Amino acid sequence: MSRFADKVAIVTGASRGIGLGVAERLVADGAKVVITARKEDALKEAVAGLGEDNATFVAGAADDAGHQDEAIAAAIERFGRLDYLVNNTGINPVYGPMIEMDLGAAEKIFRVNVLSAASWAQKAYAAALKDNGGAIVNIASIAGLKPAPMIGMYGASKSAVIHVTQELALELAPSIRVNAVAPAVVKTRFAGALYEGREEEVSSAYPMKRLGTPEDIASVVAFLLSEDAAWVTGQTITIDGGLTLTGGV
Repeated sequence: MSRFADKVAIVTGASRGIGLGVAERLVADGAKVVITARKEDALKEAVAGLGEDNATFVAGAADDAGHQDEAIAAAIERFGRLDYLVNNTGINPVYGPMIEMDLGAAEKIFRVNVLSAASWAQKAYAAALKDNGGAIVNIASIAGLKPAPMIGMYGASKSAVIHVTQELALELAPSIRVNAVAPAVVKTRFAGALYEGREEEVSSAYPMKRLGTPEDIASVVAFLLSEDAAWVTGQTITIDGGLTLTGGV
């Protein structure tokens, strides 16, 4: 497939998990990618798997403005353009009741999950998308759709990501489409605490009787970036194996 031939994407938080799955799918469909994350060694390994002709990396913190500038410049310098942005980076450093939560941790969650996504979009728009068009996909969560016990502030941040998605979709139409995806539990290291040691029990609540994989999410992200979704903007696609049909999160 080559539906992304001559297209270039930045995927944040892409040394592993959902982000790497998205980068792999985009490369398979013909795109060039710039991947970001904090750990350089993991990024080097990811680029080796993607192919150095197809990918490069910039290590840094997703919420660091200088890092964002460097990654966007790398896309343009290495591949000559920037068409797509996938805001995948997300953190959840705490697990427990919101009423007991340290608000410093809450501030960090919002800075990384929400404000950095908005900043990446602003910078990508100013550097390339404003003139060339393109598309943005933000990775939200079903925890942003309804209350999620013990990860409440994470859910609140993902609800904000959904709203940011809608606002940007209105502001940037018609030349730039902005959408989001809201996964349930995906089998990644990030989500490990939610299923490790009891995967069969957790999966039993899903009508599809399994947890998600990075590939499940990547296929929908690729659709939303592609011209197959040319009339889709401001939407949040739930990818949950049917979980929310049962009332679960």
